[in-house]
Amino acid sequence: MALNLRELQEQALRELADISDNEGLETWRVRYLGRKGALTQVLRSLASLPLEERKALGAEANEAKVVLLQGHVSASGRLRGNLTVLSKEAFDITLPGRPFPLGRLHPITQVIREVCAIFSSLGFQVVEGPEVEWDYYNFEALNIPPEHPARDMFSTFWIDFAGEKGRRMLLRTHTSPMQIRVMEKTAPPVRVVVPGKVFRYEATDATHEAMFHQVEGLAVDRGITMADLKGTLFEFVRLLFGEDRKARFRCTYFPFVEPGVDMAIDCFLCKGQGCRVCGNSGWLEVLGAGMVHPEVLDRVGYDSGVYSGFAFGMGVERLAMLRWGIEDIRLFFQNDIRFLRQF
Repeated sequence: MALNLRELQEQALRELADISDNEGLETWRVRYLGRKGALTQVLRSLASLPLEERKALGAEANEAKVVLLQGHVSASGRLRGNLTVLSKEAFDITLPGRPFPLGRLHPITQVIREVCAIFSSLGFQVVEGPEVEWDYYNFEALNIPPEHPARDMFSTFWIDFAGEKGRRMLLRTHTSPMQIRVMEKTAPPVRVVVPGKVFRYEATDATHEAMFHQVEGLAVDRGITMADLKGTLFEFVRLLFGEDRKARFRCTYFPFVEPGVDMAIDCFLCKGQGCRVCGNSGWLEVLGAGMVHPEVLDRVGYDSGVYSGFAFGMGVERLAMLRWGIEDIRLFFQNDIRFLRQF
């Protein structure tokens, strides 16, 4: 009987060491310590033994029971520790996947791409130019010589460097210099739009930033008239703002076009009745345009007696603010994800 107890204990402990889950541990407990378990049967059989032998074997059987109970407790703790490690290092494949945040285009980029796509569909080519520009291309070639009062319209970031054509460099104040660069290298006909950053040295407020974006347009060919300009821009604003948009042109001044006009659309909020957004005028200005000045054409080697053209320029932030009813230009550049997620 004593030999059977020792073998039973050793066998139980060997099996306990190999158990790796709670189900196996419960099976082991029932097999050895349950009401019909092996050790329980041994303890019950002691009643049939003589008193002296029963005392000796009973003590050994109780000791074996204590050893197995302690082993059961230790194995249970070991398994709980394994489950804790698994819960930290593994994942439940039955759970739905965690959403991965997707990026999106900035609203200014969205508007630039849409504007360029519209003009591409109208036969214009998209080109880009340098953001650091020569004084000649930014001003003089656009009919704005050093003494011209129109230079007061531009608050300029100058760069202390002199070079080509003996003029200084600057951060371009508009995308119009690319009119000259394109015409210098391209024989008519020309149809281009030029998106890009521009810079003005001025105070920042709800409608002004030191850096913003423009899209410039230029078309030069034989027989181009103001009617071509109006038809092109009417089609543009209707494609961008909706088919029901009304548009108007009013005379204004730009040094490099003659005549010059500004274009406005009827306020989409009040439908032309007048409200806070449109300053109670019923109209929202969207861009400036005009027929290319003959002196600009002559300067790049085009014969202004044969060729004519139109040009236009628009602020991208202005278009975005009008389109989505945004009242502060600074919101575009504060990198607030809560704001940008709306577009």
